[in-house]
Amino acid sequence: MAATIALVDDDRNILTSLSIALQSEGFATRLYSDGEAALKALLDNPPDIAVCDIKMPRMDGLELLRRLREKSTLPVIFLTSKTDELDEALGLALGADDYIAKPFSQRLLIARIRAILRRVELSKPQAENAEPAAEPLVRGELQMDPARHRVTWKGKDVTLTVTEFLILESLAQRPGVVKSRNQLMDAAYQDDVYVDDRTIDSHIKRLRRKFRQADPEFDGIETLYGAGYRFAES
Repeated sequence: MAATIALVDDDRNILTSLSIALQSEGFATRLYSDGEAALKALLDNPPDIAVCDIKMPRMDGLELLRRLREKSTLPVIFLTSKTDELDEALGLALGADDYIAKPFSQRLLIARIRAILRRVELSKPQAENAEPAAEPLVRGELQMDPARHRVTWKGKDVTLTVTEFLILESLAQRPGVVKSRNQLMDAAYQDDVYVDDRTIDSHIKRLRRKFRQADPEFDGIETLYGAGYRFAES
């Protein structure tokens, strides 16, 4: 069954050209020209992934993502202007899975969509006749269940996007071992898709924020300046 991509942009030309490109690659598409219309549709009938512009009238992409994240972990890729670094950072802080700057290569966007869809597929519970699912990972107060895409800290649920889950899993697999940004990129993206250091840093900040909502004293992810990050098992 073809994966469904929701496209949200007030530029009709972008919607049309992207839809044609995605359909030629075997995807199904749904088109929305503003954030208000898209929000209800994304919650009521979720696609497999959403690609959203940030600058839109009525409800911009950041507000759309903020409201979406209150109820859903649907993967989201942002389309941004090349000069909107603040918007990119805010989008990642709110829980976007990736972003790509305009003007962009449709081939690069499609590669990033495929990468995220593969990550989502890997996080799903496996069928009964498939290989055994990965065992839950327990590190002190942290419990991660890859088969159910569930994370708890001190018994409290922590809701993570697919990208955040894979970054945390990479760190928690070897407590105390420093992982470079490049190693975390490889763990989270697992494809020849370029992302920069700022993307990983933003995901780490988002992870810390989510865990501190469950435990204000959380300090399980340590920064080693110039080297990377490590998970400190309590």
